[in-house]
Amino acid sequence: MHISLDGFVAGPNGEMNWIKVDEEIFDHVGKRISEGDTALYGRVTYQMMENYWPTAGDRPNASKHDIEHSKWYKNVHKIVLSKTMDGEDLTNTTIISDHLLDTINEIKQQTGNDILLFGSPTATHSLIQLNLIDGYWLFVNPIILGHGIPLFVDIKDKIKLKLLTTRQFTSGVTELNYIVDGQ
Repeated sequence: MHISLDGFVAGPNGEMNWIKVDEEIFDHVGKRISEGDTALYGRVTYQMMENYWPTAGDRPNASKHDIEHSKWYKNVHKIVLSKTMDGEDLTNTTIISDHLLDTINEIKQQTGNDILLFGSPTATHSLIQLNLIDGYWLFVNPIILGHGIPLFVDIKDKIKLKLLTTRQFTSGVTELNYIVDGQ
């Protein structure tokens, strides 16, 4: 997840135009997500992704990243947290509307690779409060927003983390990869 130095994942109206991405970051992220077989989204992020990624790689001017991510997106199993969506006509997509704790824990027990959570601050807040996040893969952007949508809200108990890796990108973005200590 991209985050500002002061802990925001989006501006006050959901703006993300401050996020720095380039081929170096896309290549790095592409390698990591290719290991995941399940993507988890909140409704808003899922709808944004669904409007772009299924056909992004088919466009005549598609970048290497668009082609690779579009292919991955088409094949990955998608889980969407939503109380308003109906998943009957969605291919390779599961909608979770209630019993979040039990359902996510069931999914985590199934065989497969990592479940990767993309964006989705509201969904992230719910998962954090239920202690369902095993690790944080953060891309700290060299900007202070001052206000916006924070990554961490209403944290009831401390969450101890163990730093696994860091990486500095040419753009000034720093990747921090943590696991929840004790996981």
